[in-house]
Amino acid sequence: MKIYRLIGIITTLQQKKTVTAPYLAEKFEVSRRTISRDIEDICKAGIPLVTAQGAGGGISIMEGFSLDTTVFTEQELAAIFTGLKSLDSVSRCATTEALAQKIGGSPSAWLTDHMAIDLASHYKDDLASKLELIKSAIGASRCISFHYYYEKGEADKLIEPCQIVFKWSDWYVFGFCRQRQDFRLYKLRRLWSLEVTEEPFAPRDVPEEKRRFGSHMTDDYIVTAIYDPCVKYRLVEEYGPDCFTEQEDGGLYTQWGFTTKERAVEWFLGFGHRVKVLGPPEMVERMKAALEAARNLYGT
Repeated sequence: MKIYRLIGIITTLQQKKTVTAPYLAEKFEVSRRTISRDIEDICKAGIPLVTAQGAGGGISIMEGFSLDTTVFTEQELAAIFTGLKSLDSVSRCATTEALAQKIGGSPSAWLTDHMAIDLASHYKDDLASKLELIKSAIGASRCISFHYYYEKGEADKLIEPCQIVFKWSDWYVFGFCRQRQDFRLYKLRRLWSLEVTEEPFAPRDVPEEKRRFGSHMTDDYIVTAIYDPCVKYRLVEEYGPDCFTEQEDGGLYTQWGFTTKERAVEWFLGFGHRVKVLGPPEMVERMKAALEAARNLYGT
């Protein structure tokens, strides 16, 4: 990625003082034209670079301009490499090690045991391949097709991928759906038979409101309930330690909002006999019907 290359060029110039464009092109496996553009970008960022022709010439940082020993502090480098290491957990290539070699060092010099981030799921192999395919499709401006499973059923989709998103502890692809003629967010664990097609697309301007993922979901369906004390840890995990009022008998009284009635039913069913819904009356009836359907399923 370009940002890694720019970091590497700056670090190389600090270490070697003067280098040639062919040297940088070979080191970072890009063309000399790309290196020239990178040099311009670095200068625009406020780091003055100069180029000298002839024997002993090359690219260097302007004399008299100094960076504080390094472009990044040890804490900043640690943050960068921790972030890269987390991406390595869902990638088939070791970005962290590759970048460390290019800037002259080892990631162990900046990585600590203070934080470990693993973005993989139980389906790491499938996830990594999906991420690689989607990244290649975005880079080549090619549509992707897949079979998608969702609440209302399943369908084949053709979308123009814009962005890979990690949100709500899961991975998604954000793009323009050709069938719906709108921007949509698709969970990677629900899409299968993923392929990069030969169908090209021109990048679209994404309305700002479409990038505010989840902004359309409101928790305005209020339900009151009493939970058994033994599930307190689950309530705290989801909503925090102040999400309930403890009753004299130990019961945990809550009054929360849900996005839909269906989501509320799914949530409460997950607690079995450890919760009792108090209201509104409509939700009480929905819970009775759901529990009755479950009882009938087992023929009792």
